Amino acid sequence: MAFQNEIKKALQITLPGEASHKKMLPPSRKLLAAPEKRHKLKHSSVLLALYVENSNLYGCLIKRPKHMKHHAGQIALPGGRIEKGENAVETALRETYEEIGVHKNQIEILGVLSELYVEVSGFLIQPIVGWLNKKPTFSINKDEVEKMVLFPILKYKNHFEKTSIKTNIGVLEVPCIKFDGEIIWGATAMILSEFYDLMGDLSFIQE
Repeated sequence: MAFQNEIKKALQITLPGEASHKKMLPPSRKLLAAPEKRHKLKHSSVLLALYVENSNLYGCLIKRPKHMKHHAGQIALPGGRIEKGENAVETALRETYEEIGVHKNQIEILGVLSELYVEVSGFLIQPIVGWLNKKPTFSINKDEVEKMVLFPILKYKNHFEKTSIKTNIGVLEVPCIKFDGEIIWGATAMILSEFYDLMGDLSFIQE
């Protein structure tokens, strides 16, 4: 229960937001939408679902298929656009079930992280943090998820580096986390950066 309770308490304090996001921001990208673009923002939410196994804290990340319209082939969090009549939490829970088969009844919502603007796709993402009492059984929707990436979050909290990524606007040198043959960068890395900053001074985190 230590992980769960400490994370829940940490999410109730002032969030570092922009300061954390800047650490993993790709070059030439903006953190805020220009005034003329704000009415076109695609409001969305994602779920950072956490669980403990063998005393290690894991996050349920996914890899997007290469045929996706946005962020194809990238490591992401389950989520999508907020539909009419939904709030951010409802969207994150619905998308998590649709994409990886984890039902909302298995998830306790611990809190939220700061909203994040993704300039290249126009998404405004609300990250939700959820808790699973144990590692779930996943049922992957292959149309939206290539594979699960079960990421040992705390083991990588000081493992930021840079790498070259081929994007639709050319090759970028981006801050990232490398794990199990995959590169975690962009919005997902920025969300993890804020989570790390919130957790950084808590006594339960082990180096």
